[in-house]
Amino acid sequence: MTGQRSDARRNRAHILTVAKAEVAAQGAQASLEQIARIAGVGSATVRRHFPTRKALLEAVFQQRVQALCDLAHTLSGEDDSRIALLKWLRELLAYSLAARGLADALSYEPLQDEAAPDSCAAAIEAAGVPLLRRAIEDQAVRADTTIHDLLTLVVGIALATENHTDPAVQAERVFQLSIDGFSPTGT
Repeated sequence: MTGQRSDARRNRAHILTVAKAEVAAQGAQASLEQIARIAGVGSATVRRHFPTRKALLEAVFQQRVQALCDLAHTLSGEDDSRIALLKWLRELLAYSLAARGLADALSYEPLQDEAAPDSCAAAIEAAGVPLLRRAIEDQAVRADTTIHDLLTLVVGIALATENHTDPAVQAERVFQLSIDGFSPTGT
């Protein structure tokens, strides 16, 4: 993006601002054409900056994902590895519910959907691995649990509960029930 003209950088920033508002209102299915109309640019301009819906969602959620990655790093210093992992997963779930479309952005299979190494899904996965690894080493979660399992669980809960009357309450209930599934026997 460094080589872009200043007007192209301004267009991109404006499109991204409009896209954030539209995704917040409409979720991941926000219309790219509507975003272009509101931004006052052609749909070709939107697609030049964001060639796919996934690319647009990645840009929209970049800051939120970075905050989740920072939180994972902070929590890695917690004494109780299980509590640290669960705090992070709960925060990921809360973010996914609050930020319409984030669960959709994270639901892409990184290898199959050709996610860039710096994609939301790849960043979240990389941030969560140390928390999970430590919890497994401490025998605080089942040894066969993978970060992909946990992310699929959180994304699935977010997507399944987003249209409930009180999604946060329902999501927490389902999350709490699922914790037993990745807990070591007897915990």
